[in-house]
Amino acid sequence: MSIPDFQTIMLPLLELAGDSKEYKLSEAIEQLATHFHLTETERRELLPSGKQARFANRVGWSCTHLKKAGLLTYPARGKFQITQRGLDTLAQKPPRIDIKYLKQFPEYLDFIGATASAPETSDLPLEQTPDEVMASAYEELRQNLAQELLERIKTASPAFFERLVIELLVKMGYGGSLVDAGMAIGKTGDEGIDGIIKEDRLGLDVIYIQAKRWSGTVGRPEIHKFVGALDGKHARKGIFITTAKFSKEAKSYLPANAKVVLIDGEQLANYAIDVNLGVLVVSEYQIKRLNLDYFDGE
Repeated sequence: MSIPDFQTIMLPLLELAGDSKEYKLSEAIEQLATHFHLTETERRELLPSGKQARFANRVGWSCTHLKKAGLLTYPARGKFQITQRGLDTLAQKPPRIDIKYLKQFPEYLDFIGATASAPETSDLPLEQTPDEVMASAYEELRQNLAQELLERIKTASPAFFERLVIELLVKMGYGGSLVDAGMAIGKTGDEGIDGIIKEDRLGLDVIYIQAKRWSGTVGRPEIHKFVGALDGKHARKGIFITTAKFSKEAKSYLPANAKVVLIDGEQLANYAIDVNLGVLVVSEYQIKRLNLDYFDGE
């Protein structure tokens, strides 16, 4: 099955704690993953931040909501335990515990900043945890920015596109300096770039670059010609950068004697965003959590 949302996890989590034992959150995550028949891939699936497993994050938020409603308590660091209210709740055998159900408890209403008479629209199911909501909003903003950036790159002059690629590669750690990279790249006038660039600052190896502004799809013949150019220069590594997309055949083509990396327009825009090339930081939000180590000596 798919990964359950954090509200669906609430009742199984409370039932797990129904024996009144203290549980580590990590133990609950493993047992609940088995309960929901999650595959190994689903257990390891990460949030967009790449810092935490999605299922573990949802179990953690389920635990938080149950605790704020007085159904669970935290008796020790990293552990939770059911309360008498939690036991009384299980005795009522509710078919589901979710945000709407928890609103009967005053402490929970304080937690979510709502009232018992809040409009019904506030009872709509929430599938995402706060972490996921922020991550989803960030991804949407980033995708829109990448699309806008790529469209601007496509309409830029060939000379500007040449400079952009040079700056991008240098910011990603290739080419040494802009001066070195500028001398190595940009020796053709075909609205693209053909040349070589240092793989590292010491120039221990070089990479052959071809970058073209295309509006259609780059097919296998273009990659085949690029690999032929590599062979003619006795080069072992190459990067083909385009503002377009690569066909399935182009992406599946694997040269025998060279390592070739294909960067399409979407990847180009995202790499530029990663190194702050052509974009500005307008807002920053830091996600902070309680530092339990700080309170160990209390």
